[in-house]
Amino acid sequence: MSYFSITNVSKSYDAQLALQPFSLEMKQGEFLAIVGESGSGKSTLLRIMAGLEVQDSGTVMLEGNPILNPNQKIVSGYDEIKLIHQNFHLYPNSTVEENLSRPLLHYEREYAKSRVEDLLRLLGLTDYRDRFPHQLSGGQKQKVAIGKALSVEPEIVLLDEPFSSLDSIQTQQLISEMKTTFREMGTTVIFVTHDLDDALRLTDNLIILQKGKVAQKGTSRQLCEKPKTKYVAQLFSPINKLPDTKNCYVRPADVKLRTKGGVLAHVTDSRFLVHYNSLQVQLKESSITWEVDDPQRKYEQGDRVYLSWKDTKVMSL
Repeated sequence: MSYFSITNVSKSYDAQLALQPFSLEMKQGEFLAIVGESGSGKSTLLRIMAGLEVQDSGTVMLEGNPILNPNQKIVSGYDEIKLIHQNFHLYPNSTVEENLSRPLLHYEREYAKSRVEDLLRLLGLTDYRDRFPHQLSGGQKQKVAIGKALSVEPEIVLLDEPFSSLDSIQTQQLISEMKTTFREMGTTVIFVTHDLDDALRLTDNLIILQKGKVAQKGTSRQLCEKPKTKYVAQLFSPINKLPDTKNCYVRPADVKLRTKGGVLAHVTDSRFLVHYNSLQVQLKESSITWEVDDPQRKYEQGDRVYLSWKDTKVMSL
């Protein structure tokens, strides 16, 4: 028996299908990232997992017990499963310590006090315990929001793009810190996002959702090297269509640049990136424009270049 399972869960709104039958099994303490564009059904799926949304079909089970939806339960939701949004939902006139204490008002006093101290330590908020939300940075506010959800020691945390309002540096730091915290607590985590890079900072265990349907699942290497669709392939990098083919593509990093031998092209643009120059090149015979990587930073706009690639790197999509 799996720890947390979703079996054939689906959902429609006004005859518009939002989520096609979806199934999943997870082990306790496992991390999973669900990646997809807006409208792909990610948030709907999380709300069903948390018992906050009525599904059209299917079941959600935690340790063999059903997670009831709002039609089946007077007070929707479970302490065992906490959903965290991008909106902080903090009490503005309460300190950090008071915000963390709120969910524990009905717990034994000594336990509540000890739990709040543990959370302040785990989240690096001890020095901010007496500050109010307006005195905190965006990343600190999100930590407090996560701390509120963790206060009742949930078994599963569902993250609904909680870092989207933060800048990239804050997001990187916070995901790294949260990963350590979740591992220390043994929490099972499902993180939904439209940003593949954010997902991979938390876990290599991926599901790609597109228009309410699972496009592919696996590790980042499996999905990058063997994508089943153009959508999955383009999550990892731009892709270049091979001339005179219907659905064959090659990634910029898999194209080799030569001074002779191969497909003739001219460099039309060059951009300096951290690890390489990104070139825009126009193929002479077909006039197609490709993006290719120049790790040696050898070529400049106007240069002639020859392109080659291995057949094993060609993706048929």
